[in-house]
Amino acid sequence: MSSRSGWRKLASFISESLRENTVDFTRGPVNRALGLLAIPMMLEMAMESVFAVVDIAFVSRLGTDAVAAVGMTEALVTVLYAVAIGLGMGVTAMVSRRIGAKDHDGAARVTGQAMWAGAILSLVTGTIGVLYASDMLRLLGAGQSVVNHGSGYTTVMLGGSASILYLFLLNAAFRGAGDATIALRSLWLANGINIVLDPLFIFGIGPFPELGVTGAAVATTIGRSAGIIYQLSYLYGGRGRLAFAMHHLRLDGALIWRLFLISLGGISQFLIATASWIALMRIVALYGSAAVAAYTISLRMLEFAILPAWGLGNAAATLVGQNLGAGLPDRAARSAWQAAKINAAFMFVVGVLMLFLAREITGVFTNDPEVLRVGTDCLRILGVGYPAYAVGMIMIQALNGAGDTKSPSVLNFLCFWLLQIPLAYWLAEPAGFGPNGVFVSIVVSESLLSLAGVLVFRRGRWKTQIA
Repeated sequence: MSSRSGWRKLASFISESLRENTVDFTRGPVNRALGLLAIPMMLEMAMESVFAVVDIAFVSRLGTDAVAAVGMTEALVTVLYAVAIGLGMGVTAMVSRRIGAKDHDGAARVTGQAMWAGAILSLVTGTIGVLYASDMLRLLGAGQSVVNHGSGYTTVMLGGSASILYLFLLNAAFRGAGDATIALRSLWLANGINIVLDPLFIFGIGPFPELGVTGAAVATTIGRSAGIIYQLSYLYGGRGRLAFAMHHLRLDGALIWRLFLISLGGISQFLIATASWIALMRIVALYGSAAVAAYTISLRMLEFAILPAWGLGNAAATLVGQNLGAGLPDRAARSAWQAAKINAAFMFVVGVLMLFLAREITGVFTNDPEVLRVGTDCLRILGVGYPAYAVGMIMIQALNGAGDTKSPSVLNFLCFWLLQIPLAYWLAEPAGFGPNGVFVSIVVSESLLSLAGVLVFRRGRWKTQIA
């Protein structure tokens, strides 16, 4: 009976976390607040990773060059993700701080300025993507066959950048406010549409045109856009903690400048990390399309595993921001440490699964012997570092949630540009480990980043950060 009662309580708690609520996350048990935020945020991040996995699952049927094209395009699109996520960090930090201080009107004004920032960035990135898609693929080392497969995909993904930017920015605002279920629902809708449209546009089923790799980008862009429409309908409906209205779109020079300053650190840290991933892709490309395809599949699996854990990091960021806004820095710190413990346990289990099931997982996406071999090695090597990634992820996100986006930027520069890239090349070429050398460099640099993040967080300077 006690076991049945425990399961019933757990189901009730999960159900509560997925409903809209008016819980004050600066009061009550830390574990309860963390759970109510983390469950929808982890599911939200899992939904974000589904885009990548679904696309690669369908595109893999088109051959190795098609997968390599998606992988190289993804390396480019991650620059856009870096900007969106970095700006979203500033939005989450500022919104959560104001919600914690019970300044709901101020939180809505921050959201309005974020929408203007998204419009400007969409125009710039969309124009660049449409004009220079093929050139950017060649710059990454793509052969003509890969360019032929991938240029349309790249054009649509970057040309429709508004669908990526706004989905990230508005969800960042909802997370900061504590309305995590809205962010989750928008991605449920977006993913559902993408899953249905992907095969239709890729293979030309029924009345739909056969667009090949480009069809995956078309389906993803339509799905994301539908998610944004849902977000805006909720936001303009005046519901939830943000209570948004049209006057919140009025430009506020001081506020948008503050958002820019905080976001600059977030954008920098992700651009640094993204540039390192692009550099690693360039090194892997030295070993041919099979190695690039294997690396692409492995990264998609890494995203699928890490993004839910990152959702827990987002929950920690929201709690840190709201508790600092409420004048409770010690509670903010407790929230982060508790999240780190839970994340380490979760990622340890995922890492073990990757070690033992690497070949089977890679085999779902390819039957090419060389892709299977390299992809299996990659998943196993990366799986070793999962527990370390988990702790560092929480510490970095907690610092970002406090508005201290500068410290993670410096750590990313040291660990990725000064360590990871040179180490990857040395292990791959002079040391003769090939692609496996690149994968080992990822584990080493990410583990050191995690250690450095813990040390910086323990110093506690983030407690006095202004947001």
